[in-house]
Amino acid sequence: MNIAADLTRTNGPNMQQLSQQVRFQKSDGTVWFGEQRMLLMQLTSLTNFRKEQILTVGLERAKGFFMRLGYSLGQQDAELVKRLAGDLPPIELIRTGFILDSLKGSMRVEELKLEVSTKNEHFYALLQMHDSYEAEMFISELGLTDGPVCWALAGHASSFASTLLGQEIIFKEKQCRGCGDHQCLLEGRPATEWEDYSTYRNYFKSAPIIDELYELQDQISVLRHKIDNSPSLGNFIGVSEGFQTVCKLANKASAGKVSVLLLGETGVGKELVAKGIHDNSPRAEQPFIAINCAAIPPDLIEAELFGVVKGAYTGATQSREGRFERANKGTIFLDEVIELSPRAQATLLRALQEGEIERVGDNQTRKVDVRVIAATNESLLQAVEEGRFRADLYYRLNVYPIDIPPLRQRREDIPMLTDHFLKKYEAFYNKKTLGLSDLASKALINYQWPGNVRELENVIERGLILAENGETIDAQYLFPSMSIGLDSQVISAEGGLIDAPSQLMQKPTATAGQQSSSWMEQALEQSGSMASIEKTLLQHALAKADNNVAEAARMLDMTRPTLAYRLKKLNIEVA
Repeated sequence: MNIAADLTRTNGPNMQQLSQQVRFQKSDGTVWFGEQRMLLMQLTSLTNFRKEQILTVGLERAKGFFMRLGYSLGQQDAELVKRLAGDLPPIELIRTGFILDSLKGSMRVEELKLEVSTKNEHFYALLQMHDSYEAEMFISELGLTDGPVCWALAGHASSFASTLLGQEIIFKEKQCRGCGDHQCLLEGRPATEWEDYSTYRNYFKSAPIIDELYELQDQISVLRHKIDNSPSLGNFIGVSEGFQTVCKLANKASAGKVSVLLLGETGVGKELVAKGIHDNSPRAEQPFIAINCAAIPPDLIEAELFGVVKGAYTGATQSREGRFERANKGTIFLDEVIELSPRAQATLLRALQEGEIERVGDNQTRKVDVRVIAATNESLLQAVEEGRFRADLYYRLNVYPIDIPPLRQRREDIPMLTDHFLKKYEAFYNKKTLGLSDLASKALINYQWPGNVRELENVIERGLILAENGETIDAQYLFPSMSIGLDSQVISAEGGLIDAPSQLMQKPTATAGQQSSSWMEQALEQSGSMASIEKTLLQHALAKADNNVAEAARMLDMTRPTLAYRLKKLNIEVA
């Protein structure tokens, strides 16, 4: 069905609702629009930058640069609009973008003609741009040119419409005040309806010479940094000082046969360090055998480590070699070594001292050449003092200790680890996202990570599952219970700054506190459980919004995908 423009009807979020997405964080001086960090910047500074770009790389390359800048901004804005008003018809989503342009100070859009048809992929737009900031820049500072100058706005409109409609739309500026016309006029159509679309599309591609030069410079910088400051260790990834210390110690240990004891909390990556030591050693071509001592029953640990002969105990129906024999000439990694039984500790000590083992139930010793790397998240010294671990074995294992710091002490590694896990799970789930929102990245840095790298990996996987294809991963996808900081402020209807609306931000009087307490008591009496209270609240919001999920999400101050996830989790059907 073809939907013609109706200038009297706007069903999407209004200016006030959109302005509530602008938040000013008092604690760190940041400004946020949705989950993207923003920057208030003087127009004259941007004008000077554009002028320098034109003088440095020429008009055409500068044009391409700013069109790509606008294209990138359009993708982010389209995603924000979809989150705020995802149930609206495409034409209303486009119109919401016009309000967004005014809020951001880019221009005021006058809709002359707008046609959208999802059925036959028809699109046509004719828009007048009032007070275009780009035209203003050229008129006041750079002078008139021979062609249109609203490059970033054209790129923004192209990307915004393409992202919302799922087809390639190209906007061209047909008239521009920056080149002497009386108005700025944008025309948008599907890309294939423009005769020169293949040529015009090249503006949205990177400029080869400049970008190749920058890319080579970046590669050289990264390589120098890796050579000088960041030794590698297999899949153990990072750039922090703690990471570099671990890598240097591990690389020095790789050359010899010395027993290594890896210390650190659960999830810090002890097995990755062990594998890195093995892979960098002369034993790299030989087996690397890992075993979690805590996962094997105490009465079976000896058989698993050192093997068993047929008939040694009930169930031993055949002879088999243990992990030490399988690791001969290579490396064995004993995780949670503190869980070894006293008998297994004695046998391990003999294997370390004499280089020989004895299968359970056998009277024959076997020579093995195995390098032992042990790991624990507890204090072995304390276990020795408590009589739970042999002192002589402790001194054998503690020849070369490496303490791996927890993730909260090496936060510089989080962005690199996040990128690694994101690529891993995008490939696994055959999904492509726009990466993390700025707020999500900030949340990852600020979180304490009690589960360390393993927890980070799980959080990234969860966020990727909740996000849609082509969508940014929000902070709420990573941390569903995360709330906005207490010092966050938003723009009021009068244009002033007020505290952001949040249960956590309220400082009620005694009367308000009594009312709040009474409300909670009533909710507990009627619903009983947290899940029931949440279900009742969501159903009430849906009813108030006439089953419009996007509108209900705005009422509850959450994103539409987050509300949809909660509705599905609580088995709430939307009529």
